[in-house]
Amino acid sequence: MAQHNETGKQGEAEAARYLREKGYEIVAQNYRYQHAEIDLIAKKGKLMVFAEVKTRTNISYGNPEEFVSYTKAKLVMKAAEHYIFAHSWFHDVRFDIIAITLVGNEPQVKHIEDAFA
Repeated sequence: MAQHNETGKQGEAEAARYLREKGYEIVAQNYRYQHAEIDLIAKKGKLMVFAEVKTRTNISYGNPEEFVSYTKAKLVMKAAEHYIFAHSWFHDVRFDIIAITLVGNEPQVKHIEDAFA
C-alpha cells in the first residue's frame, strides 16, 4: 500500500480515537455514496457529525485543513444528505474537519467544528 494511504489510515484512526475520547460514538467509517466519501460519521446525543479527516506528516506546504476544497465539501454534504435520509435522522447535523499532523512522537489533532458553514 502506498505511504500516503497508510498515513491517511493512521490519521483516521487517530481522529476516531479523539472523537471517542470526547464522548462521540463512531457510527460509520469511510461511508460512500456515488463518488463521495465521508471519513467518519459520529453521534453524540441528538447530534450527528460528518467529519472529513486530513492528515499530513509535513506542514511545509500548509496545514491539513487547508487541503479540504470546496468541491470536497460539496461531495461530503451530498453523501451526508443520503445518509441522513437512508437512516431517517431527524435531529441536528454538523460538518467538521479533523486535521491530524503526524510530526514527532505525538499526533497533533485540530478539531474544526462547523467547518463547512
